[in-house]
Amino acid sequence: MLKKSLELLRLEAAETGSHTLKRSLGPFNLIAIGVGVIIGAGLFSLTGIAAANHTGPAITLSFIVAAVGCAFSALCYAEFASMVPVAGSAYTYSYATLGELFAWIIGWDLVLEYSVGAATVAISWSQYLVRFLAKYDLHIPPQLVMSPFETSTLADGSTVHGVVNLPAILVVLAITAIIVRGTQGSAWFNAIVVALKVSVVLVFIALGWRYIDPANYQPYIPANTGKFGEFGWSGILRGAGVVFFVFIGFDIVATMAQEAKNPQRNMPIGIIGSLLVCTVLFVLFGHVMTGLANFSEFKNSAAPVAIAIEKTPYAWLSSAVILAILIGYTSVILVDLLGQSRVFFSMSRDGLLPRVFSQVHPRFQTPHKSNLLLGAFISLFAGLVPINVVGEMCSIGTLLAFVMVCLAVLIMRKREPNAPRAFRTPWVPLVPILGIITCLIMMLSLPWDTWLRLFVWLALGLVIYYAYGKKHSKLRLGLQVDDTVEPEGNRIA
Repeated sequence: MLKKSLELLRLEAAETGSHTLKRSLGPFNLIAIGVGVIIGAGLFSLTGIAAANHTGPAITLSFIVAAVGCAFSALCYAEFASMVPVAGSAYTYSYATLGELFAWIIGWDLVLEYSVGAATVAISWSQYLVRFLAKYDLHIPPQLVMSPFETSTLADGSTVHGVVNLPAILVVLAITAIIVRGTQGSAWFNAIVVALKVSVVLVFIALGWRYIDPANYQPYIPANTGKFGEFGWSGILRGAGVVFFVFIGFDIVATMAQEAKNPQRNMPIGIIGSLLVCTVLFVLFGHVMTGLANFSEFKNSAAPVAIAIEKTPYAWLSSAVILAILIGYTSVILVDLLGQSRVFFSMSRDGLLPRVFSQVHPRFQTPHKSNLLLGAFISLFAGLVPINVVGEMCSIGTLLAFVMVCLAVLIMRKREPNAPRAFRTPWVPLVPILGIITCLIMMLSLPWDTWLRLFVWLALGLVIYYAYGKKHSKLRLGLQVDDTVEPEGNRIA
C-alpha cells in the first residue's frame, strides 16, 4: 500500500511562500474554532430530549461520559497534529499510516461530513431566522424559505409551494466571501460569533441558577423502567450516546494545522482546549435546565430551553436563545466550509483532485477557487434540497474519521516509536483502543439507511479515485508536492 513518509509530510509542513497557506492562527483562535463548531443548536435541543427520555437530571453525567469518549479521539488527534502539522486532518494521518486508498476514503468521507453539515445547518439557520424575524412582525414570503420540493399550509388553509430557500443560499455565500478574504479575518469573525453565543449560554446559566428548584433533582438518577436506556445507569449511557454528537467538531481544528502558528504547541491546545471548555459549559447548562423545570416537561418538546426559561421572570431570554442558535449556526457553517476546503486543498496537492482546489490567492493566501466552487455548490444544495433529504450524515462520517485516527496512532507508535512527538497520547495502546471501541459503538447505533448513504457516497468516491486520483497521484508518479501547485498567475509546469 502506497504511503507518505513522515519526512515528506514534515517537508510539506515546513514549506513557505505564496503558494502555501498563511500561518496566522494562535491557540485562542484554534480553541475558538473548535468551540465555534461544537456549540451549535444541538445543545439547545438534544439536552432536553436526552433528559426527558433517558437520564432525568443526570444529563450532567451523560455529558461527562460523552466527553470522556470524545477525549480518547481528541488525544489521538492532538498527537498527530503535533507530529504532522499539515492541512487535511484525518486524511493526512491516514496517508502516512494506512496508505493512499484509505486516505482517499477518509478524505472523501470528510467531504461528505463538512458539505452535508454546512448545507443542513444553513437550512436550519433559515428556519430560525424566520422565527426570529416573526417576533418583530417581519415576514419573508414562504416561497423564498422553502426548496421547490416542499409545500407549506398557511393560516387561511391555502397551500404554498416553495421556490428556493433564499436565506440559506445567502448565508453560505456571505460566509464564503469572509473565508476567501483570509483565514485570520475568518478567525476574528468566528471569535466574535463564539463570544456572543457563549455569552448567551453563560447568561442563561447565571440568571437561571437563582431560580433552580432543588425538588426537580429528586431523584437525581430516576429508577430504570425495566427497559435498557430508559433512566437508571443504562439511561445515562444511552443519554451519552445522544449528546455525544453535540461534541463533534473539535476534529475540524486539525484541518487548520497548516495555518497555525507554532503548530506543534498550539494544535494540541486548540483540540483539547475546545473540548474542555465545551464540557464545562454543557454540564452547567444541563444542570440549570433540569433544575428550572422537571425533566418530564421536556418530553416531545423541540424547544426545551424555552420551557426552562418560563420558570424565570426573564421572558426576553427566549429571543436571546433563538439569537444564540442563529449565531451558533453561523459559526458552524463557517468552520464546516473552512474544514472542507482544507481537506480538498490537501487532496489536490497530492494530485488526487484537480489543481484548481489547491491554487492559492497571491494576496489572501487562501484556496480561494476551492472556497468559491464549494460555496456555490453548497449554497445551491441548501437552497434547493429539503432538509429531510440532506439528513444527518455528519455523525457517521466524523466517527469513521475518529476510528481511523485512533488506529493510525497505534500503527505509528509501532512503526516509528522514536519519531518526534511534541504531544504524546497518554496510556497507549489503551486510549486509542478505547477510542476505536467507543466510536464503533456509536456508529453501530445509527440507522441502516445512514450506513446505506455512506456506502453509496464512498462507492462514488472510489469511482473518482480510480478514474482520476490514482492516475494523477504525485506520490505514485514520484513528484514533489509543490511540482504542480503554484499561486494563481504563475505558470504551472
